[in-house]
Amino acid sequence: MARIGSLEGVVGLKPSIKEVGFDKRGYITIHLKDGRLVYAPLRLYPSIKRMNKGQRDDYFITDGQIIVWDYCNEVFHLEQFLGREVDYGYRA
Repeated sequence: MARIGSLEGVVGLKPSIKEVGFDKRGYITIHLKDGRLVYAPLRLYPSIKRMNKGQRDDYFITDGQIIVWDYCNEVFHLEQFLGREVDYGYRA
């Protein structure tokens, strides 16, 4: 974990995707390499929701930031699950 000054946590650490899962009904789970889990409701991602289990399991990760499914026309960036860091990030 990164520590800047007196701030604890992952401040200043760039998140990177380790794997993707669908272990909670109605949600996508993004497993980050630093151990964090990001849960997002599938209703926000209709193109992922439409895929069946086999199609959802057939994905690859690029640069730790991008998720691509062979059966989906959209390419998903980690920012689409976390939001724009510039909108909520800490500014000293």
